[in-house]
Amino acid sequence: MSLLSCEGVSLGYDGKEILSDLNFSVNEGNYLCIVGENGSGKSTLMKTVLGLHAPMKGKITTGDGLNRNEIGYLPQQTVVQKDFPASVREIVLSGCQARCGLRPFYNKEEKKLAASAMERMNITSLEKRCYRELSGGQQQRVLLARALCATRKLLLLDEPVSGLDPKVTVDMYNLISELNRKDGITVIMISHDIAAAMKYATHILHIGKTVFFGTRHEYAQSDIGRMFDAVENAQEGGDGNA
Repeated sequence: MSLLSCEGVSLGYDGKEILSDLNFSVNEGNYLCIVGENGSGKSTLMKTVLGLHAPMKGKITTGDGLNRNEIGYLPQQTVVQKDFPASVREIVLSGCQARCGLRPFYNKEEKKLAASAMERMNITSLEKRCYRELSGGQQQRVLLARALCATRKLLLLDEPVSGLDPKVTVDMYNLISELNRKDGITVIMISHDIAAAMKYATHILHIGKTVFFGTRHEYAQSDIGRMFDAVENAQEGGDGNA
């Protein structure tokens, strides 16, 4: 059974439909990249998967014992969030809130889980540091550790490398790939980086005027995949000639 399925889903806001009749499924161990034009509905889809928005039509279902509150989520950061005055440990621990229920405190198991997540992200040495004092790459590792506290099954990542320099971007991509390949965590990631999607993802969902869902190899052979590859290569050539 699929970990997550979208059947005949239409999305929109303020009564305006921006995406219609979307169908795809994500199985355990998949790494799905969601790509497409700006304004095509990528972030709206992510929020609908999380249950923050209701689909206008169709349904999104989870399987394999996955509950919506067990999905780890790394959203795009706002300026306010980047300046949040809390310690690294406090932020990572907050990923355990769904596990607490009505308890007003974290128990020993949750504290151990947070420590393990910080170790996995190689940020244990930063646990007492103030979050807003960290670099962009360090902040993203903190947020990824927080997301890991919420799940061992499915991570939703919304542009996780946005604003990072090239080296830190590669490091972050490699880290996410390791979580998928070595830890067995299913990944759904929104990305504008087609080249990275083709390198790391097992499946591609392209949304916009044209909708495509399939493996990365199928995407590479599709009309929409070839078109975007040509555009990206042209842009790289233009940058090199500048």
